Amino acid sequence: MIGRLMKATAQPGRGPELSTLMLRVAESLRGFPGCEVYAIANDASDPDTIRVIEVWHSEEAAQAAITAPPSEGAPKPADVLALLACPPERIDLTVSGGVGVGVGLS
Repeated sequence: MIGRLMKATAQPGRGPELSTLMLRVAESLRGFPGCEVYAIANDASDPDTIRVIEVWHSEEAAQAAITAPPSEGAPKPADVLALLACPPERIDLTVSGGVGVGVGLS
């Protein structure tokens, strides 16, 4: 399994709007093959910083989600990018296990 920690910084004052939009992205991934976790979190110390925690069965599953056409009503990537103050930051992970990820803790 692979994981990603993403940091998205909204334009000043637009963090709540970005958070709402990212929650819609997360909802569009519900049931997407290979998506274990796609959680949106607001940074407690900065209302314009949104964190995304992702866990995927494989890199291929994550890439399939990126290249799939948006589901009806889901935000388009351009909608998200328009709210950002700078490019998102990404940290790639190898997931060993844990609660809710379907591996480890046996």
